[in-house]
Amino acid sequence: MSVPAEAGPGRGQLWSRRLRDPATILETARHIADDLADGLSGPRVRSAARNIRRLLAADGVALADLSPNIVVAGSLPRDVDTTAMINEVLHTESRCRRAEVVAEPLIVHDELAGVLAVSGTTRLAALREVAHLIVAALEHGLLEESAEQAAQAELRALRAEISPHFVYNALTVVAGLVRPDPARSRELLLDFADYIRYSLASHGEYTTVADEFHAIETYLALQRAVLGDRLKVQIRVAPEVLAVAVPYLVLQPIVENAVRHGIERKPGGGTVQVLGEAEGTDCVISVEDDGVGMDPAKAEALLAGDGEARSMGLANVDRRLRNVYGPWFGVVVETAEGEGTRVLVRVPRFQPGVMP
Repeated sequence: MSVPAEAGPGRGQLWSRRLRDPATILETARHIADDLADGLSGPRVRSAARNIRRLLAADGVALADLSPNIVVAGSLPRDVDTTAMINEVLHTESRCRRAEVVAEPLIVHDELAGVLAVSGTTRLAALREVAHLIVAALEHGLLEESAEQAAQAELRALRAEISPHFVYNALTVVAGLVRPDPARSRELLLDFADYIRYSLASHGEYTTVADEFHAIETYLALQRAVLGDRLKVQIRVAPEVLAVAVPYLVLQPIVENAVRHGIERKPGGGTVQVLGEAEGTDCVISVEDDGVGMDPAKAEALLAGDGEARSMGLANVDRRLRNVYGPWFGVVVETAEGEGTRVLVRVPRFQPGVMP
C-alpha cells in the first residue's frame, strides 16, 4: 500500500528559492517546533509536515507516529511503498532508503517516537538536522507535559494535606460547645464543613481572590475557636482585586503556615494579618504573622522545596505561580528569627488564559 499524496504549491526548487533568507529558515524551524508541541499525534502535525517540506525543499514529506498514523505533505513517488518503509523503520529503528525516498527514525529519550520520510534530492545531512529539530521539539513537549502532570499531582497532594492535629482540635472544640453553646457549635461545624469542602473538592485549576479569602476566613475562624485569645486575626482585601483569577489553593497553605509555624510556637500567641490590594496592574497579597520567625536560610530552603517545605506547601505555591505567570511573579518570604514572617504573593490582575 502506498501513502497518498497531498497536493502542495510549487516544487522543491521553488521552496528552496523562498528559504534562502536565514530569517525565513529560522521562522520555519520555529513553526515546526510549535506545531509539534503536542506530539506526532497532535492537531498541528499536518502543518509541521508542510513546514518540514519547505525547510528541506523536498517533493514530499511524511510524518508517522507509532500507530502508525501517517500525515503527508506534497507528493511521494507512486513506485515506492512508503508505508512499507515506515513500518520497516518502526520495526528496526534504523534508516530505510529506496530510490529517492529516505525514512528516518525519530528517537526521543532513547525510545522510538515515530518516523520522518522524505522524497526528492534532499541531502542526508540536511535530513538529519531536521530530524534533530523534530526530536528536540518532541522532547520539549514531553517535558512540558511531565511538568504539568507533576504540578497537578502536587495540587492533589496539597488538597489532601489537612493536618490531623487541626481536625482533631477543631472537632474537639465543636463537641465541647454542643451543650453550653449549641448555636456556636453549629456555626463552627458549618465552618468546618465549608473548609473541608473547599480543600478537597474537585475545583478547576483557577479560582478567584474572593474565594481564596473566604476559605482562609473560614480556616482562621476555626483556629480562633481552637486557640482562643492566643490568635488574633486581621483581614482586609480591596474590592478591585476580589475578581482576580488565581491558581486554586495558593493562600490557604501560606495562612496555615503562619498559624502552625508562627503563632502556635510562640508563647502567648500573636496576630495573623492578611491584606490584598492592587498595585498598578498587579494584585499583591501579604500574609504576615508576629510569631517566632525563622532563619532566612531556612526560608530559602523552603521555597526551594527542601525538607519541611514538602509538607508546608510554600514551594508548591511558588512553583505554580511562576509556571502560570512567569519568573517575575510568585512568592517572596521576609523573615528573621524572633521577628515573625511576612509572605508576599504577587500576580497580575489580568492574565490571558487564566480564568476561574
